[in-house]
Amino acid sequence: MTTLKTKQALPAEGHLATAPASEARARHTPLVPSAGARRVWLTLLGWGIALLIFFPILWMVLTGFKSEAEAIADPSLIFTPTLESYVAVQARADYFKFALNSVVVAFGSTLLALAIAIPSAYAMAFLPTKRTKGTLLWMLSTKMLPPVGVLVPIYLIFRDFGLLDTRTGLIIVYTLMNLPIVVWMLYTFFKDLPRDILEAGRMDGASTLQEVLYLLLPLTLPGIASTGLLSVILSWNEAFWSLNLTSSNAAPLTAYIASFSSPEGLFWAKLSAASTMAIAPILVFGWLTQKQMVRGLTFGAVK
Repeated sequence: MTTLKTKQALPAEGHLATAPASEARARHTPLVPSAGARRVWLTLLGWGIALLIFFPILWMVLTGFKSEAEAIADPSLIFTPTLESYVAVQARADYFKFALNSVVVAFGSTLLALAIAIPSAYAMAFLPTKRTKGTLLWMLSTKMLPPVGVLVPIYLIFRDFGLLDTRTGLIIVYTLMNLPIVVWMLYTFFKDLPRDILEAGRMDGASTLQEVLYLLLPLTLPGIASTGLLSVILSWNEAFWSLNLTSSNAAPLTAYIASFSSPEGLFWAKLSAASTMAIAPILVFGWLTQKQMVRGLTFGAVK
């Protein structure tokens, strides 16, 4: 009888012994968020970062709809909007003249830079020499030079050739400014293109011009488009050369914005209105072409 009771008690004792262990494991099991929860948190984080970056632009846009007194004394986001600053800005200077100068200079310099960079990048990518790498590094090193370091010689050259305060002069300067970046990006895109495709074209009797027009350009069109878009944005935002090489006839929107800072002080509402009008076209342009930009950059420029 004693043996029987002992055998019957053993399972209960074993069950009681294992219960604390299972409870301990349950207490120490880490709580892993589900995939849906992680997606929600990442989405909120992304929106938070985007709003933080976009807030200065939002503040500028809202300030442009305030009166000058409200812009200085009342920093709140709740106010009665007015077009007073926009009317004053347009009355002071012809916005559309400056905008047209920006469009002509930005797109003109981009087309000229692409016309020079495409054959240059083609030669460096498919017909390299022992000096190709050094040439690319030298071109990139020119971007490290402060623009003020060459302001005096360029100003004197432009004065002698009658290029001061002209769109042609700004197009030349902006082309030279963006050319190293354009060549580097196109060189990277062209290097990613398989050589077999071009060799097949040569075997079929294609000339160098036909090879570039009918094989190279269509296959690398996303990269060329993103390079052109970047060049347009850089030219649109350039302020140093426009302020020093133009006065009224060829002044772009960057000079238009700078004209609202005076020795009397900064007129915050008018300056914000002018800045909003200056960045609105390029913001819309960037929003409309963002897919082409991303597609081109992922084509090979950041590999």
